Amino acid sequence: MPSSAREAADHRVTLLVFSDDWGRHPSSCQHLVRQLLPRYQVYWVNTTGTRPPRFDLLTLERGIGKLSSWLFHQRPAAPSTNPRVLEPLMWPSFRSHLGRQLNCRLVARAIHRAQPKDRISLAVTTIPIVSDLIGRLPVFRWVYYCVDDLSQWPGLDMSVLASMERELVARVDAIVAVSGELVKRMAVLGRQASLLTHGVDLEHWRNPPQDRVPVVETLRPPRIVFWGVVDRRLDTPMLQHLAERIGRGSIVLIGPANNPDPALDSIPVVHRIGPLPYRLLPRVAQLAAVLIMPYADLPATRTMQPLKLKEYLATLRPVVVSNLAAVGEWSDACDIASSAENFAEAVLTRINSDAPQHQLEARHRLEQESWSEKARIFERVLLGEEE
Repeated sequence: MPSSAREAADHRVTLLVFSDDWGRHPSSCQHLVRQLLPRYQVYWVNTTGTRPPRFDLLTLERGIGKLSSWLFHQRPAAPSTNPRVLEPLMWPSFRSHLGRQLNCRLVARAIHRAQPKDRISLAVTTIPIVSDLIGRLPVFRWVYYCVDDLSQWPGLDMSVLASMERELVARVDAIVAVSGELVKRMAVLGRQASLLTHGVDLEHWRNPPQDRVPVVETLRPPRIVFWGVVDRRLDTPMLQHLAERIGRGSIVLIGPANNPDPALDSIPVVHRIGPLPYRLLPRVAQLAAVLIMPYADLPATRTMQPLKLKEYLATLRPVVVSNLAAVGEWSDACDIASSAENFAEAVLTRINSDAPQHQLEARHRLEQESWSEKARIFERVLLGEEE
């Protein structure tokens, strides 16, 4: 076994990643790993079991998706494939000791079968459910990339995730957190974490495609646009008040639904249109009068660093956001509102004007926030060479 992670990187090391399903949506972990693909053979492990067992439409849709991936994506990938996406069979819950042990064995077996016997791995996880795998895999160094407080996330199996996260935090070699609040949370759990905020791909956001997006273009302007997961973190009263103030126009919510407040569908000017391809979002931004981030003040939102904030800012469109801890460092680059009335007033002001010059000048700082630079810092943590 090599004596250091850097030495390991020179001995046919692989990168093992446990996170959201590869390609399902462009998460921060996927952005970072794409930057590392030229230097590492990556095994990306799609998992399940973070949600409590329920008999509802969302669970049915996710279940069908998982069954499909298990049935039709089990053929070995070509040697040149990078990343190699693994879809291990899994029991869809970690609530029981038996379920945890079964999933540990199933996932470990899938990895052992896929990974060459002469390789060792550096491992990254954004999810706590892999805590039982530490010590069961040929991994030289484990890094927990903490992107959210999943113990407070609406719709997830919060108590199970909180318990498994405590175990994970105690056992990993290093922790990277995306917000100052998450760094503080790791300290409460007894560990020091490195802060690494999200990056942004300026070229992607400032060079939109010329494709038509009829599902947005046909909506009545002015279009006030949000993209991201549509769930209980959104502030429904804030959107209701905004709808009343704008009168005519469209509030457009783009992204997958995860048990959102049913009251959203009763607001006449709110349109939920589901997810759109990542490549089209810069074009959607061009069609928007204002980009909004109307999150409520909740335990889950107090620790988050929304990936979309820097994406919004990179488009050079007017941006109005609710007052979250993570947006403070960009307070000079957008409008921040602490109440439903202030939020509506800011949106109404920006509907009739572009982003002011001082905000556009503040956004020049995004040039130091590239994903390539973030990946360089992340790799140093991964190799145990923290700056």
